[in-house]
Amino acid sequence: MHIEVTGRGPALVLIHGWALHGGVFAPLVERLADRCTLYCVDLPGHGQSRDPHPSLQLDACARELLAQVPAAIWLGWSLGGLFALRAALLSDQVQGVALIAATPRFVRAHDWPHAVESSVFHQFGQDLQRDFRGTLERFLALDTIGSSHAREELRSLKQTLYARGEPDAEALQQGLHLLETCDLRADLADLRVPSLWISGQRDRLVSPAGMRDAAALAPWSHHLDIRGGGHAPFLGHADEVARELLEFVRTLHPEVAPLSP
Repeated sequence: MHIEVTGRGPALVLIHGWALHGGVFAPLVERLADRCTLYCVDLPGHGQSRDPHPSLQLDACARELLAQVPAAIWLGWSLGGLFALRAALLSDQVQGVALIAATPRFVRAHDWPHAVESSVFHQFGQDLQRDFRGTLERFLALDTIGSSHAREELRSLKQTLYARGEPDAEALQQGLHLLETCDLRADLADLRVPSLWISGQRDRLVSPAGMRDAAALAPWSHHLDIRGGGHAPFLGHADEVARELLEFVRTLHPEVAPLSP
């Protein structure tokens, strides 16, 4: 997997969401690079991680990333949260986990009401086969809808989407399958590291209530809701998200200087 490394200080691994790539984290990199060494991942079939037959298998990808990065705090956005959580459950090399708009289960169940219907991901899979680019653009709109900075965030995501090439269709289908089928809730009690759960107050894909409920399943956890935030709050509310992330880093690395108010 392609990993772009920049900055100085404690290691922070960043894993993007569905259809994007590590470049989506540019606002966080800009704000944190003088305090953290940032490892921005391109998942298989995304960005510069090119393979004729990409494999977006949860355990395999988590283990491959663990082999490529040092001991670090891991951050996962949306789909990327599943990989960050799985790595933390597999290895004590993960020092802490930060989740942005991510939960251990993305689809609704009788005991998990604050999520979307599984048909949402199934429909996106069908739509990809009929209208690839149009479906991706509709998904980006869902990422930003409701946010108080929706227009600027959508513009940023559209500029980022193809900046490292078109995402692989097979990898996108595998990602949708993970979103539709993964359930790591039962594993959260075994999470041995601190976790930070950041939701967007107006997120239409991952409910803040679902993130609150997920955080309650993990020891040493903290849930934070970004007022006015959508599914990608690190874009429109980058200063606030970066500050909270750095405070989380500082709980494990107190020598790191805080961001200026």
